[in-house]
Amino acid sequence: MTLNSFFNARSVVVIGVSRNPKKIGYVIFKNLLNSFKGKIFGVNPHDDKILKQKIYTSVLKIKDKIDLAIIAVPAKIVLDVIKECGKKGIKNVIIISAGFSEIGNIRLANQLSKLLRKYKIRCIGPNTLGIYDAYSGFDCMFIEKRKLERPKQGKISFVTQSGALGAAILDMAAEKNYKFSKFISIGNSLDIDASDILEYLNKDKTTQIICLYIEGLKDGRKFLNVVSKIKKPIIAIKGGVTQEGSKAAQSHTGSLAGSADVYKGIFKQLNIVSVNSLEEMFDTLKLFDKLEVPSGNKVQVITNGGGYGILAADGLSENNLPLATLSNKTISALRKIFPPTVSLSNPMDLLGDADTERYKHALKACVKDSNNDILLVINLAQLPKMKSDIVDVLIETSRYKPTIVISTDKGSLTKRLEKNNIPVFKYPKNAIKAMKNFVNYYIT
Repeated sequence: MTLNSFFNARSVVVIGVSRNPKKIGYVIFKNLLNSFKGKIFGVNPHDDKILKQKIYTSVLKIKDKIDLAIIAVPAKIVLDVIKECGKKGIKNVIIISAGFSEIGNIRLANQLSKLLRKYKIRCIGPNTLGIYDAYSGFDCMFIEKRKLERPKQGKISFVTQSGALGAAILDMAAEKNYKFSKFISIGNSLDIDASDILEYLNKDKTTQIICLYIEGLKDGRKFLNVVSKIKKPIIAIKGGVTQEGSKAAQSHTGSLAGSADVYKGIFKQLNIVSVNSLEEMFDTLKLFDKLEVPSGNKVQVITNGGGYGILAADGLSENNLPLATLSNKTISALRKIFPPTVSLSNPMDLLGDADTERYKHALKACVKDSNNDILLVINLAQLPKMKSDIVDVLIETSRYKPTIVISTDKGSLTKRLEKNNIPVFKYPKNAIKAMKNFVNYYIT
């Protein structure tokens, strides 16, 4: 099965386009007009022109071939619209409309499913926010760009059963300069489900990392079969892990959330990176997005603040990440350069009077030392001798070994580091939890 027409359609029709700027159909139509490169048609039986575009009373009145229909009409009308799409020969639809299994309207959902099978139509939705492709420019989400910034082109694709949560993720991603390939809100998954989307993304050349928010699966065996063949990292968060959350999930998309322990077992079996919060998802995503694959899991901590170094050592131990041991050769070389008060164990404490030159010697030595695989560099930027040229040293270091930075900088240094693909964190706990997820995916 190919889902290419959902992301690279040459012609699209919006059924339910409105002249009211507050209506979903208007927003979708406007977003497409501003971003989509193919042919765009609008259908509304009561208007003949919206946003200076000709509007048709029915899809059957459109002479051109239509690759994809976006349906934004009341639920009670959706069945009639699908019949017209079937007669027109449209084989792919995105149903934005809500009012199906998520509110207990199982009968209507079953009727819709039957019609889709009758006309051999593939469907994303219903009850979906829509999808966004940063490369093709296809954007049928019903939130205006002034309210929801779209991320720039990149290698991350996000699949979500919750449109609202997905919208929040997109907005935060754009703000933090995470770059996306695709965003897919699957809604109730009446036809196309998370497994189908994941299978497509596995073959998608612009997608290298997959994020997944899931509340429940209707076909666990299918999910197992599909994901077992995926070689790209999947970072997943499961909604509905408590009894109360499970009930909320069922009323949200009509999916049975299932046992949290079962999902954890499935994720572990499939080497899916399981996270417990959106914060942890973003932290973990940062490492997958910016770092090369590590050669091992041994971590060398370098700090100019002893307390921060101790917290880092505690965090690494709690997350079963081994502290590296410097070779005698490295210790001997550094001992000739550094004052005797500098600790050359792990963490390596360069002390509060450390300057850029001291960091430079330490980092250069650790890069050459084969006893460590990842460098965790703590830099308390407020200390007297620290200057902005530390950034240049860290950038040079990161070319040879995966480097993660914990910094108390207020922003400018952090921006420069992350622009050069060096992940930066404010707190050891966040950095180390993300590191565990990252390392475990590749090493264990």
